[in-house]
Amino acid sequence: MPSDSTTFPSNRSMPAGVVIPVLEYADVTAAAQWLCDAFGFTERLRIANHRIQLNVDGGSVVVAEPKNVGTPNGHSVMVRVLDADAHAARAERAGATIVTRPETYSFGERQYSADDVGGHRWTFSQTVADSDPASWGGELVSA
Repeated sequence: MPSDSTTFPSNRSMPAGVVIPVLEYADVTAAAQWLCDAFGFTERLRIANHRIQLNVDGGSVVVAEPKNVGTPNGHSVMVRVLDADAHAARAERAGATIVTRPETYSFGERQYSADDVGGHRWTFSQTVADSDPASWGGELVSA
């Protein structure tokens, strides 16, 4: 796990922050608009109609469409790491249930997901490239 002074590589497709809550809503667009209106968040990145990244005073929250599997509580947590493979190996040795093995995605992140001892879903993400959201179907609204 990186220290507080760790600087992660830049990726226009990844929101700010080290720990990023992912909250599920049936209507992603309406929920994101409500969060912006009610709490003063601003939209950062829109991914079709199923995922919206919001800026929150130097941090982020992701509003996402519910999935049929995983995230039984309607939420998960994304955490940025420097080495997704080493992190996954450590988590597995400690007894985490690895749900998806490390995989590199077109949006410039190498990610894996695991469930903890309480059944909470965690996604760990390593920046491997600075990816322009337009290159994979995202729409950057604000930085």
